[in-house]
Amino acid sequence: MRRRDLLKSSAGLAALAGLGGLGGRAFAQEMPTFTPEEGASLRLLRWVPFVAGEEEAWNANTQAFTEATGIQVQIDQESWEDVRPKAAVAANVGSGPDMVMSWFDDPFQYPDKLVDVTDLCTALGERDGGWYDGLRAYATQGDRFIAVPLCAIGNAICYRDSHMQAAGFTEFPSDTAGFLELCKAMQANGTPAGFPHGKAVGDGNNYAHWLLWSHGGMTVDENGQVVIDSPETRAAIEYAKQLYATFIPGTESWLDINNNRAFLAGEISLTANGVSLYYAAKNDPAMAEIAEDIRTTNLPIGPVGESVELHQTSTINIFQHTPYPNAAKAYVAWMFQPDNFNRWLEGASAYCCQPLRAYESNPVWSSNPIHVPYSKASASLRTNGYAGPLGPASAGAMADYVLVDMFAEAVTGQRTTDDAIANAVRRLERYYRS
Repeated sequence: MRRRDLLKSSAGLAALAGLGGLGGRAFAQEMPTFTPEEGASLRLLRWVPFVAGEEEAWNANTQAFTEATGIQVQIDQESWEDVRPKAAVAANVGSGPDMVMSWFDDPFQYPDKLVDVTDLCTALGERDGGWYDGLRAYATQGDRFIAVPLCAIGNAICYRDSHMQAAGFTEFPSDTAGFLELCKAMQANGTPAGFPHGKAVGDGNNYAHWLLWSHGGMTVDENGQVVIDSPETRAAIEYAKQLYATFIPGTESWLDINNNRAFLAGEISLTANGVSLYYAAKNDPAMAEIAEDIRTTNLPIGPVGESVELHQTSTINIFQHTPYPNAAKAYVAWMFQPDNFNRWLEGASAYCCQPLRAYESNPVWSSNPIHVPYSKASASLRTNGYAGPLGPASAGAMADYVLVDMFAEAVTGQRTTDDAIANAVRRLERYYRS
């Protein structure tokens, strides 16, 4: 039988449906079947990987899909900052990649341009323990899925343990007040911290949202009313100014790669990043000393009294302009087969946190103490539109870097605190219209 004939047989359809076991346990829930269109081929736009094993595992699963179905899948990579505008262009002009790995609530910028994937996502959730609430929120509009939740990319403090101890601290501070004192002491020792104030999709947004939320601030309330002009926001900015004074110069222009480079070059000794930072050092013999010295922990708790973190999230969107929507769904279902998805998680080495609860038991999370702060990212993340609903407004404000810019303007002295907040209010109100 030809591959395409095999695919149309019951065995081929069962494979694409994602039937199988997770951790040796069989799942009774049957998946819907998606019969690919004749002559189908696919093109996926994805973000540049930061962990080689993640890309290798994804590509291996893709190659296995091609071997099973005969469907070629072209994978295009773009920088983290470039995925968002390129995906928006493809959605709005109606041509380009069939699928994209998008960021945060980007699907809400063009929901009417996306294939409804409720059938696939409902079955995956029923089979694999359910979706985490935050990741589900990033992919649903009302009661339908407009995207497939893929992962959270955990964000945690990465620091040099010996440099922390040389600064006079035996344990990493758990609160923002102690954290500021640590950063001051490390700067005085010539081993400073550094966090991005530039338009970094991941690290810049993660840092800015943590600054605001840890002090009890928010951009909008539950009704979507702009409430960023508050005492809590002012407190967050004043705190950010003090932290910024301990950083090395230039962080206001940093993108997602810059804090990695500075840390690995020995220019900074403390930042927040995905686990990729650790593995970049571990996999380079010349950085063995740095790798041995790296420790990770969750971001400190501020006056709000609880852990409040953003965490990068990614979804898979299927564009309506694709001639092959069934083939695209079949591809995603294949990648979510338990054996395939577990291999991808393991290849990512704790860089990607699962969107479905059944994968909490993957051994990657207990294989290295470095992984522990990243293990609960999917369960603990707060959506970027907090406390308001996700939608075009939250997506637009995020894509426009309103919150990132507010802090950058204030800490660099480009604007006063009041002017930076007023500018943020004006920009937010363009998106959140009454």
